[in-house]
Amino acid sequence: MTELVAPMQGTVVLVSVGPGDRVRAGQQVVVLESMKMEHVVAAPEAGQVLSLAVAAGDTVKRDQPLVVIKPGEAEEVDEPSADAATGAERADLAEVLRRRAATLDENRPEAVLRRHREGRRTARQNVEDLCDPGTFVEYGAFVVAAQRNRRPLDELIEKTPADGLVTGTAEINGMPCVVVAYDATVLAGTQGAYNHAKKDRMFELAARRGLPVVLFAEGGGGRPGDTDIPVVAALDAAAFSLFAQLSGVVPLIGIVAGRCFAGNAALLGCCDVIIATADANIGMGGPAMIEGGGLGVVTPEEVGPLDVQVPNGVVDIAVADEAEAVQVAKQYLSYFQGLTRWSTVDASGLRSAVPENRVRSYDVRAVIDLLADPGSVLEIRREFGVGIITALVRVEGRPMGLIANNPTHLGGAIDRDAADKAARFLQLCDAHGLPVVSLCDTPGFMVGPESERTATVRHFSRLFVTGANLTVPLCAIVLRKAYGLGAMAMFGGSAKLPLATVAWPTAEFGAMGLEGAVKLGFRRELDAIEDPVRRKETLDAMIQAAYEQGKALNAASMFEIDDVIDPADTRRWITAALPETVARGRRPNIDTW
Repeated sequence: MTELVAPMQGTVVLVSVGPGDRVRAGQQVVVLESMKMEHVVAAPEAGQVLSLAVAAGDTVKRDQPLVVIKPGEAEEVDEPSADAATGAERADLAEVLRRRAATLDENRPEAVLRRHREGRRTARQNVEDLCDPGTFVEYGAFVVAAQRNRRPLDELIEKTPADGLVTGTAEINGMPCVVVAYDATVLAGTQGAYNHAKKDRMFELAARRGLPVVLFAEGGGGRPGDTDIPVVAALDAAAFSLFAQLSGVVPLIGIVAGRCFAGNAALLGCCDVIIATADANIGMGGPAMIEGGGLGVVTPEEVGPLDVQVPNGVVDIAVADEAEAVQVAKQYLSYFQGLTRWSTVDASGLRSAVPENRVRSYDVRAVIDLLADPGSVLEIRREFGVGIITALVRVEGRPMGLIANNPTHLGGAIDRDAADKAARFLQLCDAHGLPVVSLCDTPGFMVGPESERTATVRHFSRLFVTGANLTVPLCAIVLRKAYGLGAMAMFGGSAKLPLATVAWPTAEFGAMGLEGAVKLGFRRELDAIEDPVRRKETLDAMIQAAYEQGKALNAASMFEIDDVIDPADTRRWITAALPETVARGRRPNIDTW
């Protein structure tokens, strides 16, 4: 005989069998209630009920007898259906599935159609394209706008899915990331009370797990219509500070299509890189705010279009559409995700990349393309600060940052915008552990009364402060000119600061432009020559001597640089000098400018 006893103290709420009933193993026999929870007492084996010791309503103690069962064969009993076993017919699960379905594009055909008519994709389409298949895990899908006081819940479920913000974690290129995507089909992608809470949650997760964040920032800023939560100004919202605290800690990628104003633009501006489509408009205030401030009536298209925001440096990478934006974002992230496979590169073209004629200009981007692994160059801020090129590249599969003077702009001289651009790029590389290659060809910093009106003293010195505090390694390659303070800035502050400073045969060195150095240093001697023809001949001879003195081989013979190399060996020098893996730096944040 088998005696079933109470597993705990409680009250009998249900007796499911009677004397003489046959039971199968695992069948419910008695249900007890204890501490507001019901507990099933089941038959341990098949058999026949001989007696019952309790009835519904009885209070029992632990180990008190309940039922006596005689082991034996049980009668055939229909097994529960597959649907019942999986819970597919359960009302609670059905409600969850129904609510989840209401958030999906296939159940919002009108909103999706409007979006497609505008030539754009939905937030969920962008997220799906960005994330590795099947890896997106959504947080806060059931959230609706905080407007229950003024709108029926069913309407909020239909019209404000996810409170206009799709958030979650996913793998991108096989690595975990956080994804935050404003949904412009929901209340114009505005920032509501609950989607602020969702952002807070995701930004905290990114900090705790060390995950990159991809932000789709389209939207109109703050939302005044949320009435469920009483606020005065909501200046205590944490999202902006939480996101800003991630700067320099994890990669932050901002993507924008369409209109991005006010709070949405503030978050976008915190990102390491901003990728914008051709139809994007970006501004710290939209038309309503502009008009409300008494600044006139404007259309959204007049506020921060790309022909403004690209050359002024706000947008780092301009693309045609959201599909290209997503692909660029995935490429950008890949540089912070380790090594990739690579193939041998024919670097012999580097030998003729810089003309032998020292005053002949050339395209340094062609040099970069020959130097880097094929297809690995991603240029940042191409149309801003054009005197210096900044790009993410790979050499033998290794990710690294690259800066290069542009000899087609001011002869390679560094102006204010170029200095700012390079300094910020160095901070980005330092924060996320990318070694840096510097291709130097500069006559120095841009000087003169007009230049000084742009506050160059401060802007140029930013390069020295940033370079001197780099924690990632640097390798400097002098392609042609390395003159004065500008060249030192390209070296991080000194030719001895990089792990390797080498030169091509075309390189020349000087404390300043050689012609100017001769004219300034030998002015008295030249002025003493009365014959203008002989004075010119003497000047030319002095300049030629200065060039001989400044040749790369001469600088190497005095060990001011480490070597003069065959340009075809440049890739080997880079990989020999720079370690294969680099720890991220100690930088607390990356300047937004």
